[in-house]
Order: sequence, then C-alpha cells, then structure tokens
Amino acid sequence: MRKTKYILAATLVLFALAVSVIPGCVQKDDRVLKRVSVDEAYKLIQENRGNPDFIIIDVRTPQEYAQMHIEGAINIDFYSPKFRDELSGLDRSKTYLIYCRTGHRSGEAMNIMDELGFEKVYEMEGGIMQWMAKGYPVVK
Repeated sequence: MRKTKYILAATLVLFALAVSVIPGCVQKDDRVLKRVSVDEAYKLIQENRGNPDFIIIDVRTPQEYAQMHIEGAINIDFYSPKFRDELSGLDRSKTYLIYCRTGHRSGEAMNIMDELGFEKVYEMEGGIMQWMAKGYPVVK
C-alpha cells in the first residue's frame, strides 16, 4: 500500500513538471502549436527566407497593418466576420508564424487554427510591440 502511494505521488510530480516545463506548446501527433519569443520568431523568419511553405500572418486590423508590419507578413483581420473563413482557406500543411499587437489576438487565432487542424503554428509572444522593443525591423 505504501509503495502504491509513493508511485502515485511520483507520477503526479512528474506530470506537474511536464506540464509546467512546456507552457504554450501543444503537440498533437505531428502537429506543433507553440508560443515563441520574438527572438525565436526572428530566427524562424531568417531560417525560412524564401521558403514558400512558411507564412507570416499579422492578425491586426488593416489600419494597424498599414502603419507597420513585419516584412513579408500577410494581413488577416482577427476582427473581421470572415476571419475563420479566411483561415479555413489556407493550406493546413504549411508553417505559420502569427502575431498581433501584444499577443492577445494571435493567441486566440492560434486556438482557432488548432481547431481547424493546422499542422505547424507559431505564435509570437508580445506581438509587434515586443518585436519593436527588441529593435527588429518593420516595414510600412
């Protein structure tokens, strides 16, 4: 009986550690949905220059996008009534990096992309505000 309690306690501790070590990362089968820092996002962009299967999505409004955005990003407005439909039209097998102003909308967008069955989605924590605070480039 005592050995069973020890094993149960050890299992619970290991599970708690596993959950706390991988915050913001969901891996289902071969799918990856992960929150990344702006430094990691910058590295992903650099590693995927010229890769047609890597797409950057800015989920801010068209007005916010027009003011500044990450080079090469496409704009899909999170607040548009057609947002989910626009995401549904994308190739789910490609790799996506999504961002917004501060991270809220892109986090919600990642949840929707998860529901829609996208295979690889990276969500940039802190959004374009954190991106600019780190000194990374934007275009107008």
